[in-house]
Amino acid sequence: MAYKAPKGTKDVLPEESYRWQYLETTMREVVKKYGLLEARTPCIEHTELFLRGVGNTTDIVQKEMYTFTDKGDRSITLKPEGTAGAVRMFVENGLFSEAQPTKMFYLYCPVFRYERPQAGRLREHHQFGVEIFGAPQPSADAEVIALASEIFERIGVHDLTIKLNSIGCPKCRGRYQAALREYLAGRYDELCEDCKSRFETNPLRILDCKVEHCKEIVREAPHTMDYVCDECRSHMNELTRLLDAIGIRYELDPMLVRGLDYYTKTVFEIVSGMPGAQGTLCGGGRYDGLIKELGGPDMPAVGFGLGMERLLLIMEQLGVEVEKPLRYELMLLGLGEAGREQAFVLCQKLRALGLSADTDHVGRSVKAGMKFADKVDAANVLVIGDNEIAENKAVLKNMKTGEQTETSLDPEEIAKHLRG
Repeated sequence: MAYKAPKGTKDVLPEESYRWQYLETTMREVVKKYGLLEARTPCIEHTELFLRGVGNTTDIVQKEMYTFTDKGDRSITLKPEGTAGAVRMFVENGLFSEAQPTKMFYLYCPVFRYERPQAGRLREHHQFGVEIFGAPQPSADAEVIALASEIFERIGVHDLTIKLNSIGCPKCRGRYQAALREYLAGRYDELCEDCKSRFETNPLRILDCKVEHCKEIVREAPHTMDYVCDECRSHMNELTRLLDAIGIRYELDPMLVRGLDYYTKTVFEIVSGMPGAQGTLCGGGRYDGLIKELGGPDMPAVGFGLGMERLLLIMEQLGVEVEKPLRYELMLLGLGEAGREQAFVLCQKLRALGLSADTDHVGRSVKAGMKFADKVDAANVLVIGDNEIAENKAVLKNMKTGEQTETSLDPEEIAKHLRG
């Protein structure tokens, strides 16, 4: 039987992994400047965490979660997003008692959602995310937006615009929900079945519906910013002033609500105007009530997340080149038993000096070994046989230029030749 990866999952082949590593390295370099530390949470959590944190009315909870009962009769879920687990970790480990804010990120974080697989959107995919806990000021919102923008600029995804909105706080959201229900009531029968159920439980989710007819219905719906309280309005005004001050473009989008129930005040998405980069690159916002909802103190929080697979796909579509790293500085080919042994020993000594080197483990001829060295992009080749051992010298061949240089078999001298 030939086994295949489950539908909606994707292997990262060895020859492709350098593109992931480039992206991960870039992200680590950027977050280091902002003082964020890495957090790693389990792939599985108790299901209740997502019911309370993400929200019962979201598509994730209602349709997409991978949930099962374990042998201890506990309901367990493969995590469908990163924030709830990060907040659980923050609360469980008492990090709220430390000096605030707590600034963290997670990288290559696997998340699982049962949805129709499509390009850049898989049932198992990986997220990069940033979370800042304990920072109430709009400057924290501006900082995470600036951080995300810098990552995109660094990897060659330009022409960025921030879509921005405020969905209010618990003190003012009720007024907007009432106005939205009043607007939608006259066209209730035209809504899709999902939106009909959202009408009473969480009408804001109707603004995020992907059904074209529902999108048309809400086009003239009331705007959230017309109903927010003075505190939420002041927060948004200060945020836009800060974005103006650091030169980040944004546009106010009154229909933007995001797809998770925990958001409050600021919500944002980053899009690129470059051809081939259609759609949202990342999204986030404030979730000031989530820490308290999950058993911690009443503390503010803000963050964002993005899908790694989708970002790599966009880079490919845009023609963003990632330089493939040199695999081997030297390939050593041994002739005969003594030559193969000498090549193996010398290879280990060169690795100890910090060089990337390899030797033939198949027993190829010199001609076949040269072809193999070329195929694996070895920069140089050294052939060792009985004559080379007897004379303690060999010819170092540059595979790109064809230049040949005589060298002793001393690893220090070989390293000196390779490093110029």
